[in-house]
Amino acid sequence: QVQLVESGGGLVQPGGSLRISCVVSGHTGSSTAWFRQAPGKEREFVGAFRRSGGGGMTYYGDSVKGRFTVSRDSGKNTVYLQMNRLKPEDTAVYYCAASGGNPISSSLRYVSAYEYWGRGTQVTVSS
Repeated sequence: QVQLVESGGGLVQPGGSLRISCVVSGHTGSSTAWFRQAPGKEREFVGAFRRSGGGGMTYYGDSVKGRFTVSRDSGKNTVYLQMNRLKPEDTAVYYCAASGGNPISSSLRYVSAYEYWGRGTQVTVSS
């Protein structure tokens, strides 16, 4: 059974940094990702890590590229989202997701590529 548990959300000032984590257990698919959802908006792709050979590739949504970094610690079964230069518009519930198989890279930004989801962690950027 695949389980994903996010942690590390909280309140941070604009321009600040925050790292959130997702412990993933029982996962055999190739990809894990972060999405976010603000009130009244659709779930938005943030970033993804796709295993490839002995390493992996990362992919990012346009609104966070250059500010956010996705990383993975295989030994701890944990995926991280490092968020820098945070803005009020980054305020949302952040969700961790995992694929059941090996979706192609062009599909990683879509909710439909992922079968498993965590419950989310709230990130609020405000002064």
